Amino acid sequence: MDVVSLGFRTDLALLRLGGSEVEDHDDHLVVRSPRDPMFWWGNFLLLARPPEPGAADRWLARFTDAFPGAEHVAIGVDGTGGLVADLSGFAARGLSVEASAVMTADAVHEPPRPNREATYRRLTSDDDWAQSVELAMACNDSHEPDRHREFVLGRARANRALTEAGHGGWFGAFLGDRLVGQMGLLAASPGLARFQSVETHPDARGQGLAGTLVHHVSGYGFGELGARTLVMVADPEYLAIRVYRAVGFAASETQLQAERPPTPTAS
Repeated sequence: MDVVSLGFRTDLALLRLGGSEVEDHDDHLVVRSPRDPMFWWGNFLLLARPPEPGAADRWLARFTDAFPGAEHVAIGVDGTGGLVADLSGFAARGLSVEASAVMTADAVHEPPRPNREATYRRLTSDDDWAQSVELAMACNDSHEPDRHREFVLGRARANRALTEAGHGGWFGAFLGDRLVGQMGLLAASPGLARFQSVETHPDARGQGLAGTLVHHVSGYGFGELGARTLVMVADPEYLAIRVYRAVGFAASETQLQAERPPTPTAS
């Protein structure tokens, strides 16, 4: 299967760097991350095209066959210009569906109101990475906390390993010694780098931190990583997309995804 979506191509490249396995079944891929079973988008199906009418049940059954112990469902659809309506069959089965904006830039500029008060640097120490976990938890507004912390800890370990192996960097915005914003940038292929986990603490939003950090990290991407194109994926309905546009990113594709989280455990 020849993946055409820039969003999924960079997703798969970074997953492979982290040790994920990708099985090609011609009309779909099965992506597995045995070391991180809680990572939904490390354990998913990627379909070559939107499902035909009435085919959602078949693909849900295929997901169960591929991941018999999974508590979640995650199915992506390859392509560059799909619509949420293409996922209507999954929506009818109770999955959340979304069409995210794949944004790219081959040059960036400072945001209109850069934040000069913060310090912008790579995460290097144990304390930096511990703060990264707490920042991710502070940004969580939809997942069960204990389960989400376990997931965040696993992702932090994986991201730290990738950066320490030389595949990219993880950067933070610090006010004093406190981490209030973070994001990663990893090399996906020669000339191509992908942003990861752009997060700003709820108490520090609206201060120009995210845009300033994106600009700072982009310089690293074009310089040290030798990227010609930077890629990030964003919710087109979320206010942060304005931040990315403000420093030079533009939407170039659409990434289609359908997911169903694990059923909450009764307490």
